Amino acid sequence: MSLQATMWTGGPILLIEDEPSVIAFLRAALERRGYSVVNAGSGSEGLKRLSAGRFAGVISDIRMPGKVNGADVHAWIQKNRPELRTRIILISGDTANSETQTLLAQSGTPCIEKPFRVQQLMSVVEKTFGKP
Repeated sequence: MSLQATMWTGGPILLIEDEPSVIAFLRAALERRGYSVVNAGSGSEGLKRLSAGRFAGVISDIRMPGKVNGADVHAWIQKNRPELRTRIILISGDTANSETQTLLAQSGTPCIEKPFRVQQLMSVVEKTFGKP
């Protein structure tokens, strides 16, 4: 049995993203590959879902409107859901931002830069979460 096969936990992926078009694109790509997806439209909604449910992994935009951004979600997971520490992927349209660079450098969390291609996303998803 390969490592990839043992990694997948079978739960849904939590997708935290505020742009409906990006949610639709990501959901379609992930579901086509056999992943199930639950989405949250904001960081605070994402944290509510994380505290209430079990997820195989988290994909979160870094910059979102509201009080809770992707960095906050990342910090919350480190503290409260250690099993997901290595199962988070960040999405950013702004990796030049120094706060974003610091977060990525310190955490080693994979980040996909917008705009990205489906193939690029899928290779990071399979590497991070395993195949469904």
